[in-house]
Amino acid sequence: MPELPEVETTCRGIAPHIVGQTIKQLIIRQPQLRWPIPETLNKALCGLEIRSVSRRAKYLLFTTDTGTMLIHLGMSGSLRIMSAGQQAGKHDHVDFIFNNDTVLRFNDTRRFGAILWTDMPVELHPLLKDLGPEPLLDEFSGGLLYSRANNRKVPVKSFLMDSHVVVGIGNIYANEALFMAGILPSRQAGSISLARYEKLAECIRIILQQAILQGGTTLRDFVNEAGKPGYFQQQLRVYGRANQPCIDCLQPLTEIRMANRTTVFCKTCQR
Repeated sequence: MPELPEVETTCRGIAPHIVGQTIKQLIIRQPQLRWPIPETLNKALCGLEIRSVSRRAKYLLFTTDTGTMLIHLGMSGSLRIMSAGQQAGKHDHVDFIFNNDTVLRFNDTRRFGAILWTDMPVELHPLLKDLGPEPLLDEFSGGLLYSRANNRKVPVKSFLMDSHVVVGIGNIYANEALFMAGILPSRQAGSISLARYEKLAECIRIILQQAILQGGTTLRDFVNEAGKPGYFQQQLRVYGRANQPCIDCLQPLTEIRMANRTTVFCKTCQR
């Protein structure tokens, strides 16, 4: 599933190609995604210039003078830039065609993604208005995590993945940040000290920034005719390494299921 770094990489990869360009046509081949594509989207978008492309949590925001289009990549979605006239594949559900014949193509094998439109201030959209802070902005801190964890008995990994607490920390990066911070994923969120939350907040920033930087080497994939999704080739420290040696203590890593998600940790280095 695309997580925050993948979505941020997508944002940075496509923005230079479409910001300042005007949408002249939409081709909607499959309107049934997680939610049906609004029937009014074609009329709402055609003739509008894309003023900016940004990200909020895992949503991509395409801002125009009259409203904002929201795109979520779901479980398997991707966006890529291509030239007009390239044949669509089975799961290429939507093409946004611009005045310079650039095409932004939305592909989604499992159709859990979404393409939505709002003419209200986007921060008030029901999908965005109750979200927690962005983990890479100044408003996110160990103190914020500590205060929101007060008396919470849920495992800290589940706490981190709650988008009302902080956005964009998916399963892979929750595993990685907790390992870097030396915190057991199963520890009760409310039992962790302020000092440890301050370290965890810094580890979250480091892990996400590293992932985004590594994603920078794949930006070319968003203009590649092969349509590669541009996910990261990361050197993960724990995720996907169950029973392999811990990079710090060399003891075998442990894998469990937590909230039906793969959770990998080191019994020696994390407490």
